[in-house]
Amino acid sequence: METTVPATAQVDAPPRRPGVLLAITCAAQFICVLDTSIVNVALPPMQESLGLSATGLQWVVSSYTLTFAGFLLLGGRIGDLWGRKRAFLGGLALFAVASLAGGLAQEGWQLVAARFVQGIGGAVLVPTTLSLITTGFPEPRARARALGLLTAAAASGSALGGVVGGLLTGLLSWRWVLFVNVPLGAVLALAAAWALAARPPDHVRGRLDLPGSVTVTAGTALLVSAVILGEERGWLSAAALGCLVGAVASFAVFVAAERRAEQPVVPLSVLRVRPVTVANSLSALTGGVLPAMMFFLVLYLQQVLGMDPLTAGLALAPAAVGIALGAQVASRSIERIGPARLFQLGTLVAAAALFWLSRLEVGGSYWTDVLAPSVLAMAGFGAAGLPLTVTAATGLGPERAGLASGLLSMSRQVGAAVGLAALVAVASTATASAGESAEALTHGFGIGLVAGACLQVAACVGGFALPRRTPHPG
Repeated sequence: METTVPATAQVDAPPRRPGVLLAITCAAQFICVLDTSIVNVALPPMQESLGLSATGLQWVVSSYTLTFAGFLLLGGRIGDLWGRKRAFLGGLALFAVASLAGGLAQEGWQLVAARFVQGIGGAVLVPTTLSLITTGFPEPRARARALGLLTAAAASGSALGGVVGGLLTGLLSWRWVLFVNVPLGAVLALAAAWALAARPPDHVRGRLDLPGSVTVTAGTALLVSAVILGEERGWLSAAALGCLVGAVASFAVFVAAERRAEQPVVPLSVLRVRPVTVANSLSALTGGVLPAMMFFLVLYLQQVLGMDPLTAGLALAPAAVGIALGAQVASRSIERIGPARLFQLGTLVAAAALFWLSRLEVGGSYWTDVLAPSVLAMAGFGAAGLPLTVTAATGLGPERAGLASGLLSMSRQVGAAVGLAALVAVASTATASAGESAEALTHGFGIGLVAGACLQVAACVGGFALPRRTPHPG
């Protein structure tokens, strides 16, 4: 069954105020990514206030990740069909209302349900912000700078979740890690309504491919669920294996449905566009390395160096500076160096910094053992992220910017979920084999960081398949 909805045979009108557009999209990207980790520091007071079980706490975190990753491709397609201004405002409204409901929750299930809905809102917002940039900045240099800032905003959100969550929980209450999105959402909605141009009035009508949308969303959600349940209950548990089998079956049905659909949500020909496929594959390969590094460092600072959660979060705040610097250097260099070389340089810098970090010791110093290499690693991540964004987001032309953005966002989120779980499993295995002391814990973190560095080196080799010159939308 297919439902008729408005579609874009042409791109939305250019933004009236490009600077405001950039600020709006960066802010939206930041808060959506921030919410993947902002609740982590607030989990103990949430448990005390709502009587959540250990499993319930896990789902407060995982429910957002699940729907966020699962609905990204559909969210990007909605932007192509309904218009990006309408999709942006709708996703933002859903995100803000769900945040308000979560902050007002009186029972654990209410908080988990709100986080599920919040993830759907984020899944519409994130690919829409990326497609707004790729269509709103047609000039290559301006687009590269804008995408560099958007990349920095997303990576900063990933790095600063613990900092912002710790500040809000410590100064106000755990409810403010959710309430904070309400005034931010209201300001962004007013700014977007003022600054974004609506779709031209002479657009044609298209169709939303419901079978394809449902099966790809179900497959992605089941894959992420398999990772979550594998961590929680064991990789060979019936629940994890059942979700994995369901994911494979859903993707198989998705491919069959796309072969027959008149207007598929993902035309299979897209998968034969080499730059797009390579960029998405590399994004998935490296997606878990940054969150794994932050996970290891937060635990090292608290459990080994003895910092409290707020101090540990603040200690990692300078890493966001590294992300911003790397992304900005990349945006100024990509036209001259090209995506392939820039990506390879960024991954090598990140790999070297991760090897440096892997030398963590029980009696180590934050200033020499954590600060410098973490900032350097973040600079590498920032520089390597932009070439993938430019290649994937501009490889299909402006009329499919939402699809391209949804694919890239989905590959990043699935890669982050799977990669983080894998690297944590490697570290946990190394820790278990060395005992239960602080030395064993630090040893495990080091092994996990070495594994992350190896993924960056593998991605560097894969970077030879990226374009040598910056692709342009067309």
